[in-house]
Amino acid sequence: MDQVLSGDSGNLEALAAFFARYPRLAVITGAGVSTASGIPDYRDDSGDWKRPPPMQHQVFMASHAARQRYWARALVGFHTLQQARPNAAHAALARLESQGHVSGVITQNVDGLHQRAGSRRVIDLHGRADMVRCMGCGARRMRHDLHAELAARNPYWREAGARAGPDGDADLEADFSGFRVPDCTRCGDGIYKPDVVFFGDSVPRTTVEAAFAMLAESDALLVVGSSLMVFSGFRFAREAARQDKPIACLNLGRTRADALYALKVQAPAEALDSLCGMLENGFSRGVSRRPA
Repeated sequence: MDQVLSGDSGNLEALAAFFARYPRLAVITGAGVSTASGIPDYRDDSGDWKRPPPMQHQVFMASHAARQRYWARALVGFHTLQQARPNAAHAALARLESQGHVSGVITQNVDGLHQRAGSRRVIDLHGRADMVRCMGCGARRMRHDLHAELAARNPYWREAGARAGPDGDADLEADFSGFRVPDCTRCGDGIYKPDVVFFGDSVPRTTVEAAFAMLAESDALLVVGSSLMVFSGFRFAREAARQDKPIACLNLGRTRADALYALKVQAPAEALDSLCGMLENGFSRGVSRRPA
């Protein structure tokens, strides 16, 4: 790693210079982009778990009790994800895309906030939490519609109080054995699962290929608000390094790709708003730009 800088305005200028030097940036984002929207993240500044690891795909599919626990906690915690609004980081990335600085966003988040902020080219690496899919017949259903059915079947759980967790979870422990989980309304016995990639599951090949294609057409990579501890995100930093594409990072704390960065600024993702102001105010004048 060439430089590690704190997030004051002088050091954000180094990031603005990176933008000016590499006019087409692919951006990979993680949970740190959405914490200012009220969505908790998984890891601390050292990259370690703050809470027990999330649901494993194999456990969810194999255990009815695991599905009861998952959907009961989601019924309590998902409203935090539903009510979240884009923050300054999401808005800044949409502005940077409209100005031609960003070629697209590869996000590890499942909250859809990049699209709601106005970003047009977004690859949802781990899917979208606002949809569910039957693992038997493949039928899709809006998440809020399933939650309405869950609430109707389990009215006593609607008022359960618990602290919200990442991605619509809740820090709730109870006897979940009576929680009623519906089967698929189309095929009659299929398992409903959020249309997201759980731990132990694989990112669809077409999604990975689209993300690699975005990286290939970009001049450099920017990592924002992600520790990249999960390989599904880290692989893009590794590939950028293999292609000799410069990598910059805006993040608080350690990441798995620290050794690969040309520049790392230790600051929250919302610092992108200040960076936008620098670029809009003509910071790049006098800084040589590679041809678009």
